[in-house]
This record gives sequence, structure tokens and C-alpha cells, in this order.
Amino acid sequence: MIIVVSPTGGTPAEQVHSQLRGLITTGGLASDERLPSVRQLASDLGIAPGTVAKAYKQLEAEGLVESRIGAGTRVSRSATAVSQDVADAARALAAAARRAQLTQADTVRVLRAMW
Repeated sequence: MIIVVSPTGGTPAEQVHSQLRGLITTGGLASDERLPSVRQLASDLGIAPGTVAKAYKQLEAEGLVESRIGAGTRVSRSATAVSQDVADAARALAAAARRAQLTQADTVRVLRAMW
């Protein structure tokens, strides 16, 4: 699992949340797979543990992860990955939008218009 926090990608909590959400929805993290502890991921990324905890809480509120005492935080068994075709198309759209220097919000607007 690779997560990168950059100074220009939004708040660290937003970046951690977004990247973990992406890994879960694309199948990069499997159902029931254990996530690193809050302290471990915070240490690995060089950010405050509260920042990682905030991202984990948001993922839990979305039903993507479950936290259990003694078992840590795991990908929810009800979290389902999108098909490989959809994930590939989303990656291609994101890459094309970055090349065109579109913002994420503009890219979402284009996708909504096409829908």
C-alpha cells in the first residue's frame, strides 16, 4: 500500500482518506484486509496520528472500514471494488484531466455532464 501526502493536494487528512478510499474501491485493498495502525501510518507519512485517525473515522462513517478493539482497522466486508474496466477508465480520465490541467472539480463536472 502506497500513500503519499503532498503539500499541494489538500489537507493531509483529505489526502489519506482519498487515497485509502481509492485503494478500497479499486480493489487495491481487499475485503477484511487490515490497515496499518494509526500510529504506524502517521509515522510512515510523517504526519500527526490525529490526522490519520480523522481519515479512518471518515472511512468508517462511509462504511468502507471497520474498527474493532484488538483487531485494528480492516476493510469492511461489505466494501466492494468497482470493475477493472471502470477503474482503468477512471485512471485514464484522471490522467487526461491532469494533462489538460483541469481541476478535480472541473473533471467531475465533465463526468456528470457526460452521465
